[in-house]
Amino acid sequence: MMFVFQKLYMRLYLLIGSEEGQDLVEYALIVALVGFGATSGMKVLSAALAKAFQGISTTMGSYVS
Repeated sequence: MMFVFQKLYMRLYLLIGSEEGQDLVEYALIVALVGFGATSGMKVLSAALAKAFQGISTTMGSYVS
């Protein structure tokens, strides 16, 4: 009976002391940060592209008319 408790104790000790899952959390945080930065950058980029295409449309419209 004592052997079973020792075995269970060792498994719990190894499970708690393990740091293997920590890398996964760090990578997930990095991916979230990159995604947030990309989303912010896309908003600025889309506004600039819309302004550029509006200018092209206005210029081409003046040549056609």
